[in-house]
Amino acid sequence: MDKKIPVSERRKALRKQIIKYGIISAVIIVSFLFFIRFIRPSVHYKDIIVSEIDKGSIEVSINASGKIVPMTEEIIITPINSRILEVYKNPGEKVNKGDAILQLELASIETEYKQKLDEREMKKSKLTQLEVNSNNRISELKMQRQIKEMQLKQMHTELKNEHYLDSIGASTSDKIRQAELNYEVAKLELEQLTNKISNEDKNIDAEIKVQQLDLSIFDKSLTETGRLLKDARILSPLDATLTFVNNEIGSQVGAGSQIAIVSDLSHFKVNAEAADNYANYIEAGGKAIVKIGDSDLEGTILNVIPSSKNGVINFTVILKNPDNPKLRSGLKADVYVMIGIKDDVLRIENGAYFSGKNAYHLWVIKGDKAVLHNVRLGESNFDYVEVIGGLQEGDKVIISGIPDDFNHAKEIKINN
Repeated sequence: MDKKIPVSERRKALRKQIIKYGIISAVIIVSFLFFIRFIRPSVHYKDIIVSEIDKGSIEVSINASGKIVPMTEEIIITPINSRILEVYKNPGEKVNKGDAILQLELASIETEYKQKLDEREMKKSKLTQLEVNSNNRISELKMQRQIKEMQLKQMHTELKNEHYLDSIGASTSDKIRQAELNYEVAKLELEQLTNKISNEDKNIDAEIKVQQLDLSIFDKSLTETGRLLKDARILSPLDATLTFVNNEIGSQVGAGSQIAIVSDLSHFKVNAEAADNYANYIEAGGKAIVKIGDSDLEGTILNVIPSSKNGVINFTVILKNPDNPKLRSGLKADVYVMIGIKDDVLRIENGAYFSGKNAYHLWVIKGDKAVLHNVRLGESNFDYVEVIGGLQEGDKVIISGIPDDFNHAKEIKINN
């Protein structure tokens, strides 16, 4: 038979159980709190960039992307189908105006040019021969006209004499009619010869003009061939740097293909592009700032290509200091086109977080922590962004340094 356990013993055992489980529970809770504290997102203050909200003016700008290009650049194309025989200069070398860059095979076009020179001399000789022969024909006809005029005068005299003889009874009516007939025939022959000379003059003038026009057209063709021959001798058009050359000796090159580029690498401009919805704000003469690293270069919009392609418009910016040492051909740059000024607005420093007028989630520092805020940002320039709502003057906002994997959190700790 089991012995009954006293009540005092049972109470004592129960107290031990309660104390045991209480200690275990406390350990679990404390461990959980330490664990939560341990995994709570946190950043070091030195790793973040903070901007304090203030009031001031914003010179409103629109963002564009740009590329630094030489102020002066000449693309040399081959004017004929040919073959590269020799290359005299390499990319990066300085060249002076008139320096030979490479040599093309020119035998065929040189032969053609010489043939055309000979053909031109033949055409000139034919024109000279035509003029000489024409002058001879006209001279002969004019001489015949002079003879006819003299004959007509003689017949007129004979007719007058016959009339006189008839008045004294020494002539007959038949002789008078014959003299009158001879005189009228001579007049018609003289008139016919005069018309022939006039028509011959016109025909000769027309023939000469045709020959002259043919020679003129041929001269233009000869000039073009000469120009092609000159251009085919690939020479530098200016004092510059050779930035590209086709140095594949022996390779075939087609007419119109790019064969070399010479650039003035001492002065630069910016070819920029922006979204076409900003087209109304971008115009020639407008002010622009080109940002390269930590340098801000002033510039002026030179021209704007009015047509839109793939949703962007293109324009050129001429820099106030085009010889700035930080400029390099091909370097990418941010371009800000100034379009107006807004005074006494809340503003925050611009940075990589900003991608245009919109709503954003930004971290605002509150003591030793940062809390995620919904804010609305408006106009901007390369220094500041307008704050429309969600922030107050004096708020300190983290604009850089928060890891992307913290975006799910609502609050993060700031460690000093």
